[in-house]
Amino acid sequence: MAVKIRLLRMGKIRNPQYRIVVADSRTKRDGRAIEFLGIYQPKEHPSVIEVTSDRVQYWLSVGAQPSEAVQRLLEKTGDWQKFKGLPAPPPLLVAPERADRKAAYEAEAKAAAGLAETPAKPTKKAAEKKAEPAAEAPAQTEEQAGADSGEQA
Repeated sequence: MAVKIRLLRMGKIRNPQYRIVVADSRTKRDGRAIEFLGIYQPKEHPSVIEVTSDRVQYWLSVGAQPSEAVQRLLEKTGDWQKFKGLPAPPPLLVAPERADRKAAYEAEAKAAAGLAETPAKPTKKAAEKKAEPAAEAPAQTEEQAGADSGEQA
């Protein structure tokens, strides 16, 4: 039986996503596969190519023939050069890790809470206004106390 390593199409209408599979050459493109070897997502930037290297090496060693598209992918990952004994290609572009939105939110919340926790220093005018009513209040209570005691007598 002739075995091929090829792409099995999945995904939506204008968003193709592929699985790299080992299948009998006589089966349909999206038909039954012998084994799944990896994934390829061309619409991502940079494209996602994930391949189980040891299984690819096994299938190539037992005579499985890659399709042209899969061979290009294997050349990018370095598996084809490893099989042929050629020098390794430059490393693939990798998408930067996404920032953890929850951690960023918590950091912003702590920063905002840190600003709210430290009281702002009152200006001189505000400090004088607060001091004046405090000084006047005890005097009024003494006068009221004297007036209250005079009324009772």
